Amino acid sequence: MKSSRVFKYGDNVNTDVIYPGKYTYSLLEPEEMARHALEDLDPGFADKVQAGDVIVAGKNFGCGSSREQAASCLKYAGVRAVIAVSFARIFFRNAINQGLPVLSSPEAAEKLEEGDRIEIDFKQGEIRSDRGVFSFPPFPDSVLGILEAGGLIPYTKEKLKKERGTGCRS
Repeated sequence: MKSSRVFKYGDNVNTDVIYPGKYTYSLLEPEEMARHALEDLDPGFADKVQAGDVIVAGKNFGCGSSREQAASCLKYAGVRAVIAVSFARIFFRNAINQGLPVLSSPEAAEKLEEGDRIEIDFKQGEIRSDRGVFSFPPFPDSVLGILEAGGLIPYTKEKLKKERGTGCRS
């Protein structure tokens, strides 16, 4: 299991600080979107984050507007998962659609600290650290499939490909 480093933030981290509104209508490549992740909350985040790092936050993570770029920029920046007390409903769904795991674990969100190292077992619904073992509701197989495929679009494409098989199309 891969170890992840924690970045910790508070309550009500909204989509405007996750992905600044001034970029919403700009067509940016994924690498450019990643450079703007959390720039209004933590200006050095994009320079510090490494592939596999995890964000831990308080209540209502992803509140605000429904822009899917908020989830996308975190994924492109290399964020492996977001752990929070709770999530805004639309951000939660956008994150799953983008292939970014979002884990609700109030105890982990309270006890984990900036810089901690954790391991996440998505199938067992466990977060392990030196501070303890914390649980979260495991994902149903359908959601695990979306996350493992890298998002809803790749998952759907693969599913359609399997359903069609290699036979002739009518």
